[in-house]
Amino acid sequence: MKTAVVGMSGGVDSSVAALLLKQQGYNVIGLYMLNWEEESVQGACSAEADFADVQRVCATLNIPYYSVNFSKQYYERVFEYFLAEYRAGRTPNPDVLCNREIKFGPFRDYALSMGADYVATGHYCGIAHGERTRLLKAADAGKDQTYFLNQVREEQLSNVLFPLAELNKSEVRALAEKHGLTTAEKKDSTGICFIGERNFRKFLQNYLPAQSGKIVTLDGETVGEHIGLMYYTIGQRRGLDLGGRRGEDGRWFVVRKDLENNILYVSHGDEAPLYSKSCLVTNLNWIGYTPPRSFECTAKFRYRQGEQKVHVTLNGDCAEVQFDCPQRAVTEGQYAVFYDESACFGGGVIEQVNY
Repeated sequence: MKTAVVGMSGGVDSSVAALLLKQQGYNVIGLYMLNWEEESVQGACSAEADFADVQRVCATLNIPYYSVNFSKQYYERVFEYFLAEYRAGRTPNPDVLCNREIKFGPFRDYALSMGADYVATGHYCGIAHGERTRLLKAADAGKDQTYFLNQVREEQLSNVLFPLAELNKSEVRALAEKHGLTTAEKKDSTGICFIGERNFRKFLQNYLPAQSGKIVTLDGETVGEHIGLMYYTIGQRRGLDLGGRRGEDGRWFVVRKDLENNILYVSHGDEAPLYSKSCLVTNLNWIGYTPPRSFECTAKFRYRQGEQKVHVTLNGDCAEVQFDCPQRAVTEGQYAVFYDESACFGGGVIEQVNY
């Protein structure tokens, strides 16, 4: 009997992943990882509540469970990068890095050291093991999480299983309810990976000093004051406190950030400045795919976006990505992720946006 160690978060997805693997005849072990040691904004340790849910689910499934602490690795490998990117005026996505540096790094290594033949998670995606390991899209396009796995190295995905590949969220919850899992109706987690839901501005203020500055239109008019460039992202509409300056028609939104001069540029009504024609992508990672120097595919520039047709030209570890149609609010520090009809090829960091 093959052993599968399941990364269990205390949520419904990982609970059902463990359930399905047990039904398939694996010797299943639950493993909970603690990556952030801090009380939540409510003053209660959310990790304790999550681990209690893991314990209840594992008891229902009659499988053993353990916990492991990777807080130090998370801080050094993910959170320090997260802070550095904000200092540089960019908008990072720590969830992407967390998958490569924690879930499929030390967590996977720890699971294999326990004697696991396979490591499994509750991600909505598929995997194909063969001569090359390929990362496949989930059957539920609305929940597909390959975007967040684009930086995981191909070798890290060997011995990995994704049991939810063919299920949608409603089916997962129905399975959890049918089998009496206490996580069946548990709310999906949101917020920063392992840090959770909290007031983002107050959270950042604990780590980065904010410097206020001017809010300026593209034609040079000063219309307000920002509280620190790190608190804003390209395309942002809320939280600018500029309502009423030009009547009720149209909305203000962020179009540029000038880190050197500490200026936040905004536009009113006209979204044209948000649209770009190409971007430069670095830190490329390919999964089960050896790209030619030039090729066409589809891409996403943020998670909640449909795939867009692009032309990619490689130059070493960089790629020039030309958009078939202008793209709105492509943001430096985020990820460009590449696809064909069925699989995720990988991706890289958006280094520069060309308007």
